[in-house]
Amino acid sequence: MNNSYTRLINNLEYLKLKQMILHLDETIDFMNKNNLSFTEALLKLTDYEIEMKEINMINYMVKVGAFPHLKELKDFDFDFQPSINKQQILDFATLRFIERNENIVFLGPSGVGKTHLATSIGIAAAKKRISTYFIKCNNLIMNLKKAKLENRLEARLKHYAKYRLLIIDEIGYLPIDADDAKLFFQLIDMRYEKKSTIFTTNVNFKDWGEIFQDLKLANAVLDRILHHATVVNITGDSYRLKDHFNKKENQPLADNV
Repeated sequence: MNNSYTRLINNLEYLKLKQMILHLDETIDFMNKNNLSFTEALLKLTDYEIEMKEINMINYMVKVGAFPHLKELKDFDFDFQPSINKQQILDFATLRFIERNENIVFLGPSGVGKTHLATSIGIAAAKKRISTYFIKCNNLIMNLKKAKLENRLEARLKHYAKYRLLIIDEIGYLPIDADDAKLFFQLIDMRYEKKSTIFTTNVNFKDWGEIFQDLKLANAVLDRILHHATVVNITGDSYRLKDHFNKKENQPLADNV
């Protein structure tokens, strides 16, 4: 028995089944105590292994998503932003919009929680093992521009087009010149009606012509973004300013000199 047990441990180590090794003794004891069959005991052991593999895969998917932070919906203060329909956001987190290849646009001034909400939905998707990637618009443009200069634009566009969910953050914070705007359009066109994209922007759609410095191209981009999209218009105060003002209010008053 001892020899068989040692060989079993060695086999499990060779197969890199770490969770089965970790839970082997307790499973054997549980089997003997509760008169489990060999099949039931083996099922219990393999469940431990599969559970850990699932956890590792989820952690990997979240890591490759390149999220700016790991804030989830449970961390979002809906009370502070009453303009947001909480049930609508929770519905986004069910990921139905991805099944329908629909887009989401979070529109509002700086600091109101657009990136937090976009990231939270992205993390929910990554945890369901849906390929997800987060990138700031300016970084996306720079990467496409660099790829074009290196004659590998097509490969780079395919890279960004492959994700089931792509999050493009901060459209409009920096202007996009005409040539770069065409690169952006190519990506949006490749994803159109095939994949889902979440956009965050602080610029009203009527002003996108100024962002892209080409009204016709801006309209072509918007046409594809908004055709199958839900727009969430957030009107409220900045979280960052709220924290700043709270700190100031909580500072002790200086002693009179």
